[in-house]
Amino acid sequence: MLIDRDPAIRGGRPKIAGTGVTVMRVATWYKMGLTPEEIAKQYGHLSLAQVHAALTYYHANPHEIEADLAQEEAFAEEVDRQSELPPPG
Repeated sequence: MLIDRDPAIRGGRPKIAGTGVTVMRVATWYKMGLTPEEIAKQYGHLSLAQVHAALTYYHANPHEIEADLAQEEAFAEEVDRQSELPPPG
C-alpha cells in the first residue's frame, strides 16, 4: 500500500505510507506547476512512484483533497487575521 492514514499523523489525512508527507502537500506542489519529478526531487526521500501514487489518489478523490486544502487555507487566513488584530488593552 502506497497511501495510508494514521490518526496520529497529520490529523489522519491520506499520506504517503511510511512518511509524514500528505497527499494534500503533493497536490499543492502539483497545482503550483511542479512536475512529479520536481516534487520527488524537492522531497529527497520520496521516490517518483510515491509521488505518482499521491497524485493518483488526488485525482481519484479530488473532492476530499480539495476540502482538505480549503480547510487549511481557511485556518491560515484566520491565523493571519488574528495576528493583525491590535493587542488588547
